[in-house]
Amino acid sequence: MVSTDRLLAFAAMSLLLIVIPGPSVLFVVGRALAQGRRAALTTVVGNTLGAYVLVVAVALGVGAVVERSVLLFTALKLIGAAYLVYLGVKAVRGRGSLHAAFTGGAPAAHGSLRTLGEGFAVGVANPKTMVFFAAVLPQFVDREQGHVVLQMLLLGLVFNLIAVVSDSVWGLVAATTRDWFAGSPRRLSMVGGIGGLTMIGLGVTVAATGRKD
Repeated sequence: MVSTDRLLAFAAMSLLLIVIPGPSVLFVVGRALAQGRRAALTTVVGNTLGAYVLVVAVALGVGAVVERSVLLFTALKLIGAAYLVYLGVKAVRGRGSLHAAFTGGAPAAHGSLRTLGEGFAVGVANPKTMVFFAAVLPQFVDREQGHVVLQMLLLGLVFNLIAVVSDSVWGLVAATTRDWFAGSPRRLSMVGGIGGLTMIGLGVTVAATGRKD
């Protein structure tokens, strides 16, 4: 199975990506600001289920193809790295709009199942997560150990456990400090700028590392 070193390295890179405010985090925080803790945590669960669907899809399909083809792997890695840099640049340029995203008109409170479903939709359609799983996840698989699919599922589980904790913290903090977030465009702008620069750095790291065979 996955070695401890690979597992820790993957967990560290996952944490770096997860803590950056992206589509899922903004959605969770928006729900927290508009509807409170329960809606935020339900949204986190939906996001996590959606993200793990992506893990399964990569493990059973795309991941297996990428794992066998150095050319495809390299192409996908570079595309993923470029997209991460693009998202980072976009986050930096649009950091001033975070205030509107955090305080803009969220839908009225509704049933938990619908909240869960909407969180799932955001999680499964999150481009940042798609790129990470397709381009980065295969890099941490030890092919010599076999059980490639199981290794990917385990790594994906690690990612999602970190995501649950991180997104829950974002939601709970937002739910308890609504006025602090909503009333400070400068703070939100700074968060967006730092997050964008970090994502750019992650994209560069992805492009510079990977398989050598």
